[in-house]
Amino acid sequence: MTNIRMKKLVLSALFLALALMLPFLTGQIPQVGSALLPMHLPVLLCGLICGGPWGLAVGFTAPLLRHLLLTTPPLIAAVPMAFELAAYGLVSGLIARCTRQNTAGTYLALVPAMLAGRAVWGVVRALMTFFTATEFSLALFLSGALLAAIPGIIVQLALIPILMAALRNAKLIPLQPSAPSAPAASPAWKK
Repeated sequence: MTNIRMKKLVLSALFLALALMLPFLTGQIPQVGSALLPMHLPVLLCGLICGGPWGLAVGFTAPLLRHLLLTTPPLIAAVPMAFELAAYGLVSGLIARCTRQNTAGTYLALVPAMLAGRAVWGVVRALMTFFTATEFSLALFLSGALLAAIPGIIVQLALIPILMAALRNAKLIPLQPSAPSAPAASPAWKK
């Protein structure tokens, strides 16, 4: 296993642990926890820092593992959340790889990932109506995916670019070493 791959594995484990633990900070008040979306932050960071495949794995695993360990979120919420967070991690990582490593690039990766995740959540919730005795409509989608999540969306849009900028300034990311520059050509008079 290469050094870069090992770093990504360790960071992904850290982001998974954060996704499992952050809801404890807001879990005492369920309305606050569901509004601030604490599991989303580590998944988005994992996608941006480690890449799409790692973000997808952490995003899909986090809600299901949290459900298995703590029975929260309930399974009816954990399944669509797993697909939503997997989309967050994958899309943020894929787009981040194609954009500049600055604040604008972070937003260019973050916003489409958030939109894709919300859309995936809606599709999975709609499909679940065929297998469960739950109802789902456009009004419920707008309420659950957008209106109730506005505080969390604001936190994500404010906090993640700041964290990414701080990590870049501290030279902790990108994980890949910069490409070695070509050796300087010796002057013609030295030949």
